[in-house]
Amino acid sequence: MTAVGAPAERREGREKVTGAARYAAEQPYPGRLFARPVPAAIARGRVTGVDVTAALAQPGVVTVLTHENAPRLAEPDDVTLAVLQSPEVPNRGWFTALVVADSPEAARAGAAAVRVTCAEEAHDVTLTAEHPRAYAPEEINGSFPGVREQGDPDGAFAGAQVRVDVGYRVPPLHNHPMEPHASTAQWDGERLTVHTSSQGTTAVRAVLGQMFGLAEDRITVVAEHVGGGFGSKGTPRPDVVLAAMAARHTGRPVTVVLPRRMLPTTVGHRAATLHRLRLGADAGGRLTSLVHEVTTYSSRIKEFVEYAGIPARVMYAAPHRRSLHRVVRLDVPTPSWMRAPGEAPGMYALESAMDELAEALGMDPVEVRIRNEPETEPDSGKPFSSRHLVECLREGARRFGWPGRDPRPRTRSAGPLLLGTGVAAATYPAQVYPSTAAARALPDGSFLVEVNAADIGTGARTVLAQIAADALGVPLERVGIRVGSSDLPAAPLAGGSSGTASWGWAVHEACVRLAAELVGRQGPLPGEGLEVHADTAGAADAESAFARHAFGAHFAEVSVDTVTGEVRVRRLLGVYAAGHILNPRTARSQFVGGMTMGLGMALTEGSTMDAAFGDFAESDLASYHVPAHADVPDIEAHWIDEDDPHLNPLGGKGIGEIGIVGTAAAIGNAVHHATGIRFRELPLTPDRVLTGLLKHPPTRL
Repeated sequence: MTAVGAPAERREGREKVTGAARYAAEQPYPGRLFARPVPAAIARGRVTGVDVTAALAQPGVVTVLTHENAPRLAEPDDVTLAVLQSPEVPNRGWFTALVVADSPEAARAGAAAVRVTCAEEAHDVTLTAEHPRAYAPEEINGSFPGVREQGDPDGAFAGAQVRVDVGYRVPPLHNHPMEPHASTAQWDGERLTVHTSSQGTTAVRAVLGQMFGLAEDRITVVAEHVGGGFGSKGTPRPDVVLAAMAARHTGRPVTVVLPRRMLPTTVGHRAATLHRLRLGADAGGRLTSLVHEVTTYSSRIKEFVEYAGIPARVMYAAPHRRSLHRVVRLDVPTPSWMRAPGEAPGMYALESAMDELAEALGMDPVEVRIRNEPETEPDSGKPFSSRHLVECLREGARRFGWPGRDPRPRTRSAGPLLLGTGVAAATYPAQVYPSTAAARALPDGSFLVEVNAADIGTGARTVLAQIAADALGVPLERVGIRVGSSDLPAAPLAGGSSGTASWGWAVHEACVRLAAELVGRQGPLPGEGLEVHADTAGAADAESAFARHAFGAHFAEVSVDTVTGEVRVRRLLGVYAAGHILNPRTARSQFVGGMTMGLGMALTEGSTMDAAFGDFAESDLASYHVPAHADVPDIEAHWIDEDDPHLNPLGGKGIGEIGIVGTAAAIGNAVHHATGIRFRELPLTPDRVLTGLLKHPPTRL
């Protein structure tokens, strides 16, 4: 058996379960200080005064930084990092001070003693589809057109034999990784070392160099172990800037750990999205018109658009189509990346609408999706590098027992429980970016591979070592791997399900070259070994003639309690087509993790923006509910092995995000099948479901 494709155990597993793995806040620097930010308590305005007298009187408090005495920094490209640089307050939670003390407890007490006065201005934090300031951006997040239209979608919809015109709402969602955002910084003269919880330290080093006026070779950023990120750690966050700033000001190492309650307003979130879907079809179930219009928000200081209309450009064949994004700039914290940005909310709305179309047609939901399978990518016209969605749907239906399903709603029950099943498709782009890597043969017969990958809990160390072992033609145990430091060969961040596809390409290339050099070499290796470098620039970022995506199918069975309104997922199945699976053990973990997060999106996770205070009401894990083990009693992930040579030499696609994409819609569709009620707003909490049941009581149980 080759190393690639084997279910190898995580290399860092023992370190993590024994507590030996050190995270960003656990660096034992002598004389280390601890800092805690002070958030603004207004939604918009200006700081008029900061009284630090009581804070400085607290035992252990060393200093308090404000916009008046903090080190001046160069203006960053990301304005959310311009902390303590001006008195302006663009949103509630914006940092107005930083208390530095000799213990976390002293910093917390000092922060509570700081008195900040502000001149408050009128604010607007309410998203509506008819908001007068809504606009349609030409380009979304620098890479996608905001509007795409083909044919005459409105005319085709008006003339369609079967029409569905529906709206859906997805609330704000928060990343909430297990390890909160944290950084420890130390200066040695004009050299800066930072340990931070990040999905990519190469980018962090570049930002710190620009803001602090340092050459990048004078900065080392380390993220050896990262306790999750889900996109919120994909770009630098204020904690790393504050830690470096406070360390420079005090001359001592400083650790900043953002408290859980500060994360929703500080590290990005998934913005709320309002969806309108109009699907027109002929009597045979084939789409003639597909319109997906999305309204979302961004902050006043930065435009970030949750591009939820993008999946409609990929999924189904329709000769007339339009996807449109509208944005409202509000006095809210800046939204940002969250697992499967765009695809997760966009596919929830699209796949829910497809289920409604199947009902209107009187057809099986799986069959409706199969009948609208495109020959090429609808938006670009490019051929797919591989697309096995139909196989995923059919295999999932077989495994789930879908053919025996009674399609009529409210036909299955068990006492007070209504039972139902649902299906949804999933897609996520297969992305790859340029990366570098180094491979070294050592005199003792072992090998060392170095690449600045970020292992955020995905098992990247393990899979990259497997790739290296096969390329070198040696047993896995002879390959060592180093990741997670900006001093290593530069690599892109762990995000967009692109990490392994990008890093693995460079590792594979470096190891193939090293193996070739060793074949023709005679005599012993030098003491430092023989090293070879690889850089995939020019190849990984070359324009592709193919549309490259992963696909999947989700099936769910739920029970709905007619007494309490509680929804329970009894079974959850995902079947995926994501290229070659490089490690079945870590892949299954990623698929199941994504599906569990999708379950949370469907049933428990949701945030409320308080219009009066401009704050998220659910700001901790006591009120923002993430799924627990008891919520996922039977969850399965399977895959179809694809041979796709058009992304990288490994044939592997990213798998970190596709698991979340279709899960919420499959669960929502199952709830409709159980109750006969179409709930179009997430999450499906007991109060919301019970209200629907009271309006439409079951006729039989």
